Amino acid sequence: MAAREHLRRVPVWLPPALLTLAVTLTGLGSAQLWRDELATWSAATRSPHDLARLAGTIDAATGPYYLLMHGWTAVVGDSTIALRVPAVLAMTVAAGLLAVLCARLVDRRTGLFAGLLFAVLPGTSRYGQEARPYALATMLAVLATLLLVTALRRPSWARWAGYAVAVAALGLIHLIALTLLAAHALVVLLAWWRGPVAAGIVARADGGAERDRRVWRWVVAVVPVVLLVSPLLLKARSQRSRQLNWVNLVRLDDLTALPGGVTQSSVVGGLLVGVAALGAARLGRRALLPVSSVLLPVLLLFAAGTAVPLWVPRYLVFVVPFACLLAGAALAAVAAPAALVVVVLAGLLGLPDQTALRRTHEWPRNAPVDYAGAARVIAEGQRPGDAVVYSPRQSWLFLDLGIEYHLDDPPRDVLVTEDEVRRGDLWAAECPQPAQCLAGTTRVWLVISGRHAEPLAAVTGAKGDALRANFTVAQVWPRPGLTVALLTR
Repeated sequence: MAAREHLRRVPVWLPPALLTLAVTLTGLGSAQLWRDELATWSAATRSPHDLARLAGTIDAATGPYYLLMHGWTAVVGDSTIALRVPAVLAMTVAAGLLAVLCARLVDRRTGLFAGLLFAVLPGTSRYGQEARPYALATMLAVLATLLLVTALRRPSWARWAGYAVAVAALGLIHLIALTLLAAHALVVLLAWWRGPVAAGIVARADGGAERDRRVWRWVVAVVPVVLLVSPLLLKARSQRSRQLNWVNLVRLDDLTALPGGVTQSSVVGGLLVGVAALGAARLGRRALLPVSSVLLPVLLLFAAGTAVPLWVPRYLVFVVPFACLLAGAALAAVAAPAALVVVVLAGLLGLPDQTALRRTHEWPRNAPVDYAGAARVIAEGQRPGDAVVYSPRQSWLFLDLGIEYHLDDPPRDVLVTEDEVRRGDLWAAECPQPAQCLAGTTRVWLVISGRHAEPLAAVTGAKGDALRANFTVAQVWPRPGLTVALLTR
């Protein structure tokens, strides 16, 4: 009994937070930076002025995150682990906040099991080990929802101001996460119309005057956020055709594949949906907030994605904690050993995906891109005066960034006329007359995407013509996802 009482005194957020921290720190630097993280590194290591120019050209939606990472890298450096630590910390805090939110809405047992389940999901590791904004968005989504519940239960301007700050930060970090406001609006309106008891927020009713104050205070909290985020939203919208030119219109099977996408495991995603459905049935009206926090963002993005290419599963990672809240409610209804068995089962089922994502963040997992291996080849054979050529240059693989990240002194990028920083872009501009720019160069390192036995034949356009006319292949090194060739005159 004494041991049980001691366990009850442990803060409900501590076990989920510690487990999430341990899981996300495991193998943190094992997978090399992938293409999106290379974009983060490129942006974060620019000056604030250059970041503003980048936001004016492309990726404005991620601009505030890049600015945050600029400050972070200035202090701790730009190693793979350093770039990913903010995501680790964000997921750790998200797990703790989730447990607290569950305890407020339901009970302590629900918070404990929801947080533990969240910690072992492969998606928590995947996005908790990535130098991108999704872990921060997840943390802020849970924080904003927790602050909403607190403000609805004990209204005060200070609490609503805290909620407004959290929502503003959420929008600046991840614009699509603002679809969560649809769920918040639904709960606030129901609390105003039918009372907070009907909305599943509080256990006892209050006066009509207090209900009116709730809805108007929520509006006052949200309006400044909309005004703050609107310019960023308009700028990002104008860049959509360039930023998301690789995304297709959504299809119905994309919706059915979403649980596996956000959890990074089809089996674990299916398990989470099933247990969450049981939890929603158990909670009754208290399920309104978590159910709407999952369904409304998904349905809104799906509806938009039928007309505009926007559907990317990782954009919806921030809804996963709310699915875990529902699942935690189901687990809290059974004996603790049985609930822990389900959590362990989820961890074991996701173990193959946990292992795979620590090898590479690329998708599919069996198609890694070995930037580090290609860089080692060049470093071992590089001579003074060598040049490097990339094909293709305008590619989301960011071949140049991948090589430059891993080489302290890369060969001269002989075809570049204006680098990506000066252009205010993610890609450099190349010489329109490659033959002239290659004049006087005797050795060229060619880095080309894919596996090619004849790498020169795979280079297209005037660049390929100039290389084939003036150089021959001295040696070829195939690497996963890449081919490195040494060309000599």
